[in-house]
Amino acid sequence: MKRSLLIMLCTAASFRGFGQAQPANQAYSFTVQDAVNYAYEHRDSVVNAGLDIKSADYRVKEIIGQGFPQIDGTASIQDYLKIPTTLLPGEVFGAPAGTFIPVKFGVKYSSNLGVSASQLLFDPSYIIGLQGRKTYKELYNKAYNRTKIDMNVAVTKAYYQLLVNLEQIKLLDANITQLNQLQDQTVAQNKQGFVEKIDVDRIAVQYNNLATTHENTLRLLALNYQVLKFQIGMPIDYSLTLKSGLGDVKLDENVAEMSIDTAAYKNRAEYGLLETNLQLNRFDLKRIKAQFLPTLSANAAYTFSYQNNNFGDLYSTSFPSSYVGLTLKVPIFSGFQRTNRVKQSQITVLKAENSLAQAKNGLNLQAQSAKTMYFNGLQSLNNQKRSQELAREVLRVAKIKYQQGVGSSIEVTQAQTDLQNADNQYIQGLYDALVSKVDLDKAFGRIQ
Repeated sequence: MKRSLLIMLCTAASFRGFGQAQPANQAYSFTVQDAVNYAYEHRDSVVNAGLDIKSADYRVKEIIGQGFPQIDGTASIQDYLKIPTTLLPGEVFGAPAGTFIPVKFGVKYSSNLGVSASQLLFDPSYIIGLQGRKTYKELYNKAYNRTKIDMNVAVTKAYYQLLVNLEQIKLLDANITQLNQLQDQTVAQNKQGFVEKIDVDRIAVQYNNLATTHENTLRLLALNYQVLKFQIGMPIDYSLTLKSGLGDVKLDENVAEMSIDTAAYKNRAEYGLLETNLQLNRFDLKRIKAQFLPTLSANAAYTFSYQNNNFGDLYSTSFPSSYVGLTLKVPIFSGFQRTNRVKQSQITVLKAENSLAQAKNGLNLQAQSAKTMYFNGLQSLNNQKRSQELAREVLRVAKIKYQQGVGSSIEVTQAQTDLQNADNQYIQGLYDALVSKVDLDKAFGRIQ
């Protein structure tokens, strides 16, 4: 009954806040994987990474569209407030040589309506851009996968933190129950004159300290529920309980197989991202080099021209014109701009290759470090378990001796303190082992 009440207190903060603004059935019970899946659908960073993929699709379509016919319509109208004047040689009109006669050509109003079209026929840089579109989309897909992995790690660690908090409360409950029984026995013995008042006070101090720790842990548990909800993108006013328990976590699974994996870096999303980025840099270098080659395009236009001195009659008569043609553009000299762009792109490729090589070393080191931390964490946890069992046995013997009158209350309180310390070290060792397992799975690319 007391255990159920504690769990209700721990999760109470999850029910407050929305009131009538939220439906009453916003309650969830998640396993670790359920929480991760919820985060994939609701956490902003994952959702935004998915939107980046859609944006990349539209960017690829934009690039492809450059090879389609480009059609434009134009319309213009001019009102010549003063018609331009042209000077003609005077001898044309019988005037003396060396003189000029001003003549105005044109009409007051003119208008043009037309449509033009162009079609790219040959552009090496465009062709290379099309070749790289798959790699461009792959980059965003890998970035999305990396975001999911990071979210998986963060959510799993937050979930494990709650499991550890619940285990800590369970141990505190057991210690409080034992200490409460000891306190009742000591009070009764004091009334009968078998023990001194100082023995009662000593146990009371220890009981109060343990009760305070229990209350603090309850508040921390409620906070960590909120942290988990934040990590998965759930409104913190929703109710959330845990389905998984510590027994569902296999701390020694497939450790031997990991130990002999020397190419784990290839499974890492970070390495795949750098590989794809290097491919894109190489495509970009080819595209810039292709700018040294000529381009060819076809173009055509059809235009209606209208001219009249009377605006009302401007569109009464049209003077159409049209043309078709080819445009060949041959790069000759650009002040070494293209050459310098090529050299810059070559340096970018070299830097990407260096980053990839360094990433391989770094990820291998990370895997070895994670493996070491995991083995150390397991060993520490096993040691803490044994210490916890020994401390519990010492307390049991000390209580028996105290009850039989051959031991002192100091021995009991010291044994109780040692058990609490052993419990605390066990809790810390448990959390460290769980976190190191998550880091190990990430380091060996097991989280995808």
